[in-house]
Amino acid sequence: MPTPFRTLSTAEELEGALARSAAGPIVIFKHSPTCGISAQAFESISEWLAATAPEADFFVLPVRTSRALSTALAQKFGIRHESPQALVIDRGEVVWHGSHFRATAGSIAAALDQLAGATEALESASRSG
Repeated sequence: MPTPFRTLSTAEELEGALARSAAGPIVIFKHSPTCGISAQAFESISEWLAATAPEADFFVLPVRTSRALSTALAQKFGIRHESPQALVIDRGEVVWHGSHFRATAGSIAAALDQLAGATEALESASRSG
């Protein structure tokens, strides 16, 4: 099955992904294929993405081959590196993150739903104010 994720392997690709968050949320999944928990989470999220169309761009950062990039991301946002780890980023800011058993399709979906609701409320308030 083809992956719905775009792979991040260079600093330029990471900066491009973060720049995309200005237009809408992105999700970065830090993945280690040698970790059973990470492999299970990656498969679950991939299946969810194949069945739905969330309003976000999804990226995978393979931590075994891109350790420096993973470290740079952790330092940028002040969030300790873990794997698996999912970060929901909107307008250049991490609005939700979860690691290990919290990095699930359900948790990401809930974070995106909450973000969409907050954005909708903000836009509604600005139209009526």
